[in-house]
Amino acid sequence: MNFQERSCIVLGKGNSEREVYFSAKSKMYIKKYLETRTDNNEALFVSLIKPYNRLGISGIEIAIRNLGRQANINKVHPHKFRRTMATMAIDKGMPVEQVQKLLGHIKIDTTMEYAMVSQNNVKNSHRKYVT
Repeated sequence: MNFQERSCIVLGKGNSEREVYFSAKSKMYIKKYLETRTDNNEALFVSLIKPYNRLGISGIEIAIRNLGRQANINKVHPHKFRRTMATMAIDKGMPVEQVQKLLGHIKIDTTMEYAMVSQNNVKNSHRKYVT
């Protein structure tokens, strides 16, 4: 964790490491969370009960699904947040190559399938760049 730069290294598919970034608000909540921790596990997120093991994929999915139920929102899962972030970044003008890097995709085709490009943005870009 690099709180100064608001970044951290995550382990992705195939044990590949990449740098990811987080907001100032996230920084505040991560620090608050870390202050409550009483274990010595090096993982950022751990289970709520002893022996405080690294939180796995299913643990994250269950936690997010439960939050969705509490908010009366159906079909909430981690990839929905990831896709939404990618789509919003592209909609706001972030170059798709940078979104690709942010998501850790090797092929840009994967990023293009991942993010939903709004037809309105295509129309506006056409007017701006082509006509």
